Amino acid sequence: MTDSLTVRDNRTGLEYDVPILDGTIKAADVGKIKTGEDAPGLAVYDPGFVNTASCRSSVTFIDGDKGILEYRGYPIEQLAEKSNFLEVAYLLVHGALPTKAEYESWVHEITYHTFVHENVKGFMEGFRYDAHPMGMLMASVGALSTFYPDARNISDADNRHMQIVRMIAKMPTLGAWSYRHAQGKPFVYPDNELSYTANFLSMLFKMSEQRFEADPRLVKALDVLFILHADHEQNCSTNAVRSVGSSQVDPYSAVAAGVAALYGPLHGGANEAVLRMLRRIGSKENIPDFIKGVKDGNERLMGFGHRVYKNHDPRAQIIKKACDDVFEVTGVNPLLEIAQELEKIALEDEYFVKRKLYPNVDFYSGLIYEAFQFPPEMFTVLFAIGRTPGWLAQWLELVQDKEQKIARPKQIYTGDRTLDFVPAAERWA
Repeated sequence: MTDSLTVRDNRTGLEYDVPILDGTIKAADVGKIKTGEDAPGLAVYDPGFVNTASCRSSVTFIDGDKGILEYRGYPIEQLAEKSNFLEVAYLLVHGALPTKAEYESWVHEITYHTFVHENVKGFMEGFRYDAHPMGMLMASVGALSTFYPDARNISDADNRHMQIVRMIAKMPTLGAWSYRHAQGKPFVYPDNELSYTANFLSMLFKMSEQRFEADPRLVKALDVLFILHADHEQNCSTNAVRSVGSSQVDPYSAVAAGVAALYGPLHGGANEAVLRMLRRIGSKENIPDFIKGVKDGNERLMGFGHRVYKNHDPRAQIIKKACDDVFEVTGVNPLLEIAQELEKIALEDEYFVKRKLYPNVDFYSGLIYEAFQFPPEMFTVLFAIGRTPGWLAQWLELVQDKEQKIARPKQIYTGDRTLDFVPAAERWA
């Protein structure tokens, strides 16, 4: 057997040939390695799943060493430049680019499902005035499962398609309404004459005017940001969607789990941390002291490096270009000058080069969101809207994968064993 791993168990002296397929070994094969017939087999201890594949997927390809990101085989650079978010959403969900008729039907379906039931409006109005928009989004996405009880029928392909359309269509509405609630402004209903992203901006910012006309450059920049966030393989929130979805729950509940995972500062809050860092630096003149603080372990360099990408984040250059387009309209964010100088120094300094610390997608995205006048608590909501097609594509793949089982990882028990219970009357005597 050529593609195999020969393992010698020094406890027993036995050797095992473990097949290698697609650069992986099956955990079940490792489980066959045991000290005796009745003894438990070996398990793999891997906190955070840093080297464990939980599924086979054809949605997104990442080569971290080479800085490659592809959706269904298409480079992210080409999609960001030549496509739009709804076409990319179709690609992720259906696995291929749409024909003209398929695209028009897809856009029509999503456009005419952007409205939500009036009771959802009442539900969202019930939150406190200072409710976090991400908490509101998480709750309202989960609540959609009660409005579409047929969504539980996940074995029906037509029904799955209907829920996917609804979810992609309604996310901007829920996201915009969570923003309006925090602002104390009346909710704005969708405008079916506008594109997906232009409609989202209208629901966010429309006031007394007959129709909100967003600058096309801003619409394009936000559309690109949605594309860049549309999927990113088995990250924390996608893993949450798959894990919860493995119980065969409806897709709204599974996506609500993804929103909950994204809510955490280690996942969705990185761009907000970048802005806090830039504000703390204050000016270009303070950068050398900040860099020294990073090297001495007294400061943290936010927005640099990535757990997956080892040389460069392919999304970073795209988002940097989007920055230029946005600032043409809004004027330059004063923090941009600090960010650019910090990037220049970090890319030339041996300390950072050696540690492969380079700007990632979060380094510039916060500057763009701030230019749109979004408060920091809205940043993750924008992330969630862009990520929704990816979550749904992964969920769809999961429910059709015959190899998948309900998620149930092993544990290493570290507590006490076989204790004798003493009744309370004796313990407290």
